[in-house]
Amino acid sequence: MTEVRTAFDANNHLGETPAWSEAEQALWWINCEHEPELHRWHPESNEHRVWPMPRRIGGFVFKADGGLLVALADGLYDFDPASDDLAFRVPSPFPSHVHLHECACDRQGRFWIGGYDTRFIAERVSADAAYCRLDGDRLVPVITGVHVANGLAFSPDGRTMYAVTSPTRQVEAFDLDPATGNLSNRRPFVLLGDGEGFADGATVDSAGGYWMANVAAGALRRYRPDGTLDRTVPLPFSNPTKPAFGGPDRATLFVTSTQMAMPPVTPPTVANGAVFALEPGEPGLPEVPFAG
Repeated sequence: MTEVRTAFDANNHLGETPAWSEAEQALWWINCEHEPELHRWHPESNEHRVWPMPRRIGGFVFKADGGLLVALADGLYDFDPASDDLAFRVPSPFPSHVHLHECACDRQGRFWIGGYDTRFIAERVSADAAYCRLDGDRLVPVITGVHVANGLAFSPDGRTMYAVTSPTRQVEAFDLDPATGNLSNRRPFVLLGDGEGFADGATVDSAGGYWMANVAAGALRRYRPDGTLDRTVPLPFSNPTKPAFGGPDRATLFVTSTQMAMPPVTPPTVANGAVFALEPGEPGLPEVPFAG
């Protein structure tokens, strides 16, 4: 059985978006809310730094020219960790009850982001969010009718995009034109059954395996590029939110977690809220920085 260990006891309410910085040999991630924060941890020195954010943070990506592109609830901001400078770049295209959320760069360094419809929690039907592509100074909605964006990832060759709209329990795949960023051939990729939890964040390894955080079910699931389940890795905590490969050889899979209340499918033996780590046997791919 794969050993799962606590890498850093972050005590996050909603840990998300882990990403490994090759240059710093450090793991970055966020606590979306209560309180909104950006985190950086150096495993070798155990140095940990936290940057408070002025409102809910949904995600971030590294920038090719340094710093980060940060997604707050209302828009995209350029962030300089050295100076703490947070500069507004692009407004959200959504109404105020939809917050910017899951984001990532494709293999060409093109920025993608999805939204989180806050009305869904109470109404269970509201789906005013979308997946957007950053085109110049505009976030352009591409996939509409989204409740909560999750599972965003890209195949190693950059020609397939994966995405989830929770709580459908369905991961979808799209053909992605590397030159234009246009999507086509929308199709089901993975569908979880009743009692199997929900699909949360995801990443792709160097062989094209799609690693999904199976929230409420206390597991990671690896799917082959054809959508067949390769294996399930049981976790001692119930609510994994997103995996990311890191470490000097990208052989470690880091996993964030959430303390948000949700009935667990599999009762946990370890508290949620930390960043966890394991060595799954497949190496990951380097993070692609935002090229814009």
